[in-house]
Amino acid sequence: MKESVRDYWRLIRGENLCFIAILMWAMTYWVARPVMVMYTFHDIIPVWLWLLITLATVFIAAGGYVINDYFDVKIDRINRPDRLVVTRTVSKDLAMHLFYGLTAAGVVLGMVAAWMVRSTSLAIIFAFVPGLLWFYSASYKRMLLVGNIIVAFLASLPPLVVALTQTAWLTKLYGEDMMRYLPVGQSLFAWLGGFALFAFLCTWTREIIKDLQDQNGDRELECHTMPIVWGNLWSKVFVTVLIVLIAGLITYLHWGHQMPFPTNWHSPATRYIVFGLFVPLACEMALLWSAKIDTDYRSAQGLMKFIMFLGTMFSYVILRLL
Repeated sequence: MKESVRDYWRLIRGENLCFIAILMWAMTYWVARPVMVMYTFHDIIPVWLWLLITLATVFIAAGGYVINDYFDVKIDRINRPDRLVVTRTVSKDLAMHLFYGLTAAGVVLGMVAAWMVRSTSLAIIFAFVPGLLWFYSASYKRMLLVGNIIVAFLASLPPLVVALTQTAWLTKLYGEDMMRYLPVGQSLFAWLGGFALFAFLCTWTREIIKDLQDQNGDRELECHTMPIVWGNLWSKVFVTVLIVLIAGLITYLHWGHQMPFPTNWHSPATRYIVFGLFVPLACEMALLWSAKIDTDYRSAQGLMKFIMFLGTMFSYVILRLL
């Protein structure tokens, strides 16, 4: 029984789903709320609405992980046989039923949330993403760049979903005419969009590192990932460029704009960025260029996930400073 529960948890990537929920909480209550307070708004989305969009996102993501493993059985037998779940403890038929059930639950909850806040954009996202996950798992992930970019785009959606929901909620309360002339909506998208772009670049980086690790199985299935098409050297160069872009984005957003909190070298925000983000990014680059075997790339992947978590936790610094 314990083994079965552990396998299902592994199949839906339980740790990743918990991170999505934490991310959406942080974006809502640690970023959106203090930004709104700056403009004397206190109408944060209610908890029931936050639960709807979070559960919808988590269920759709869980379905995406299941269908990905469904299509990746042959690759996983080569790349990670010790973590294979579909066909070993979960049949392919059951995996497909899980995908349909989780996805349907997510779409229904998402549509209810979109209807409650009268947001067509939110409804389109919750209707569009499941299809994108299906086609990604079935074919797009084996294409050069396309698969990596799709995963990165999907990872950037939670902050944007929060931004869309919050602005739609304010529009419902105050009307479109009033919101058109208020800067709060633009500020919400600017702040949450910065976190979304950070998530996009970090996920793209991690996906290429994952491709570097998974070359054996990818070659067997004739995938056209970056390491297979471009080779390890140029793939590492590309990842290095992405890491530099991440550091440049952070620098631009923190020092290139007039922030409503101190950005000098002694401020908590600056110290967090330097020691909590720049130093780990430098370590990531060192790990990448020294990596030679699978375990090295796995360590680089793990550090990139941790950097994404550290980036999310910067939202708590914002909460304390705004």
